[in-house]
Amino acid sequence: MTSQNGFRGLNAAQKDIISYWHKVRLGREMPLKSDIDPGALRAHLASISMIEVDLSGRARFRIVGSRLRQILGGEMRGRCLSELEPEKAEMWSLGLSSAIDRSEPVGGVLERNRAYHAWLRLPLDPGAGAGRLVLCHDVLIGRQAREPESESMLFSTVRSSLAA
Repeated sequence: MTSQNGFRGLNAAQKDIISYWHKVRLGREMPLKSDIDPGALRAHLASISMIEVDLSGRARFRIVGSRLRQILGGEMRGRCLSELEPEKAEMWSLGLSSAIDRSEPVGGVLERNRAYHAWLRLPLDPGAGAGRLVLCHDVLIGRQAREPESESMLFSTVRSSLAA
């Protein structure tokens, strides 16, 4: 079994999702898409998306949680990242190639106007599919609603773990 020395998450939701990813990969480099049970991630589904990156590097949303549709301004299922406003496309592009290249979870935090954007990218083995799949978790955390970690600890962890 491969060690878990990589990114382990910054908030409770990320840590929960990463633990689940490690559990279902069963000693393989990464879990198969079919290993992911949506019921096991029920508490996080509204903030989860799945992106397929084809061989040419084009990224398309396959699944988009309801909370993400609100953030993105509409239904994105089946649409390409390139169809988003540049800022939003960049927000979702974070870490896709790093997660795929490293075959491990990557994540971090972006500071936005009134909130922090905590993001997580977990590669999935697509099986017989031609493209690569990445399970994504994205949340906006209000500055006052942050978890009780100090800001300096939060960002020093991000800087050392960020793999975008």
